[in-house]
Amino acid sequence: MKYISIFFVTSLFFISCSNRIHKIAYPTLSDGKYDSEFPYKNCSDELEAITETVKLLNCTAFYESFQFELDSHITPSSIDANTMDKAVGKVFFENSKSGTATMIYHEADKVALLSCAHVISFADTIFSYFPDQPGFIQSIAIKRRQMNTVVEMPGREEAVPLIIDEKLDVVVLGKKLDRIPEQALPVFRYPFGYARSLEWGTFVYVVGYPKGYRMITRGIVSSPNRDRDGSFMVDALFNRGFSGGIILAVRDGVPNFELVGMAKAVAAETETNLVPEAGTVLDPTIPYEGPAFVQSNRVINYGITYAISTDALLDFFQKNRSTLENAGYFLTFDRAEN
Repeated sequence: MKYISIFFVTSLFFISCSNRIHKIAYPTLSDGKYDSEFPYKNCSDELEAITETVKLLNCTAFYESFQFELDSHITPSSIDANTMDKAVGKVFFENSKSGTATMIYHEADKVALLSCAHVISFADTIFSYFPDQPGFIQSIAIKRRQMNTVVEMPGREEAVPLIIDEKLDVVVLGKKLDRIPEQALPVFRYPFGYARSLEWGTFVYVVGYPKGYRMITRGIVSSPNRDRDGSFMVDALFNRGFSGGIILAVRDGVPNFELVGMAKAVAAETETNLVPEAGTVLDPTIPYEGPAFVQSNRVINYGITYAISTDALLDFFQKNRSTLENAGYFLTFDRAEN
């Protein structure tokens, strides 16, 4: 009888703990707030459909560079219409960037995509100076043309900026299709949410093209309402190419996705190191005594991603509505209930 009593008490203990853990792990989801827990059921089909609206954006700027001798004494203030005639050499080169663009509009032969402005932004003119005489220009590179290619998008025409805000870091690109497709292209249809309603610990998905691969990652919101526009940070892992990736929160369980922001940048630091001249093979057992050069590298601080809020995005669209409509793009967005 003694052993039976002990077993009975022990059983009650496990049942009590199990019920308590269950309630903590699966709280009610009908509170009208953005969820801060991992989705309680499968949502792969919905996420796969969302990824179809997200595209890889490749941008390339083509430059013509003019080289000068030190004796020419070219300075920024001395440049005029005849400066290029003094060049002793000329080369061509290109700069490339990749990012993420989301299809937000498709009507007939027109497509509009949302991305970050810095993905398509290149300097019109680049100056380099003589190392020993920093006041004098060694070369002047002039941007001659630019290609903005949306990968896996029909049509040969390049995407062009319709509206852009460099400070906010937002751009809407327009692209003409060669013909009207038989079926409408997938467009992001989920409602725009309220970034100001995000809280510490809100769970989010981030969809983009880091390193050229279409991927979904997850993150947790930190520092909500960092400014009057409701910008915030997430701990999602950010790699080059994720700029422009959409950020989705879930309200009262999946598949209640809402767009709450767009990933724009990651925290990074510049490290400066002394390195040997190119091609040098170092022996770790022998001290290096050759010439050394300064090399700077940008080091990404993974897990600190800055976001543009949907509140700022909608304000951007509203301010530029007439420009979009004059170009033939009539964008409308659903706003979630708050």
